[in-house]
Amino acid sequence: MNVTDMFDLSGKTAVVTGGSVGLGAQMAAALAEAGADVVVAARKVERCHQLCAQLEALQVRTLAVACDVSREEDCKRLVDVTVQEFTSLDILVNNAGYTWAADAMNYPLDKWQEVLNINLTGLFQLSALAAKVMKKQGRGKVINIASVAGLGGTTPETQNTVAYNASKGAVMTLTRDLAVKWARHGIYVNAIAPGFFPTHMSRGLLEKNRHLVLPKVPLNRLGREDDLKGPIVFLSSAASDYVTGQCLFVEGGITAMV
Repeated sequence: MNVTDMFDLSGKTAVVTGGSVGLGAQMAAALAEAGADVVVAARKVERCHQLCAQLEALQVRTLAVACDVSREEDCKRLVDVTVQEFTSLDILVNNAGYTWAADAMNYPLDKWQEVLNINLTGLFQLSALAAKVMKKQGRGKVINIASVAGLGGTTPETQNTVAYNASKGAVMTLTRDLAVKWARHGIYVNAIAPGFFPTHMSRGLLEKNRHLVLPKVPLNRLGREDDLKGPIVFLSSAASDYVTGQCLFVEGGITAMV
């Protein structure tokens, strides 16, 4: 297969949760640029419609769907409307996420549960529903968005987000386990772990702590608006057909430092 063809996503249908802004919008745009039809899902559906209107300029089909991944009925509806509209679900990007900052000794348990409900439980239940469709198709790609914060501890000055960190560590383990369990069905499960990217969720914290963050990044910069495009297309395409159960770190070299 020609290498250009390996990255071509024409005729594929991709679902991106949390896809209306930030990293989700960046990845949704990349998939559309590679030729995929894209379903943009988020709790605030108005922003999904706005992004879909932009993506249609790329001559792909789009669909905006309201979805709170922590709600089982929303996940079921998202999978159902995707299959009804496009007849297939080839790529699932589990990007929807939530965080809450608080002292770990006094972390509110309701916020702990809310973070895990979205970042871990919601991710799993949507993946399982999508996998049933992919199993019937004989093929599918699931890409979970983890974080370098899931690798270990962070100081409270940089990330006082114990529930978020724990959830992202769990996402990495879940990725490996589902990859092994679903490989026999032709379903690939991988993860991307971004480093420090300014988004609507993290921009304020990164601006405040830039002096603490940049010394930890060998490339000495934050993530840019195009830095996830290549990785998401790679893991969604035939170019990664011998890759499963892996976590691709996109973080400027943070994990290379001892």
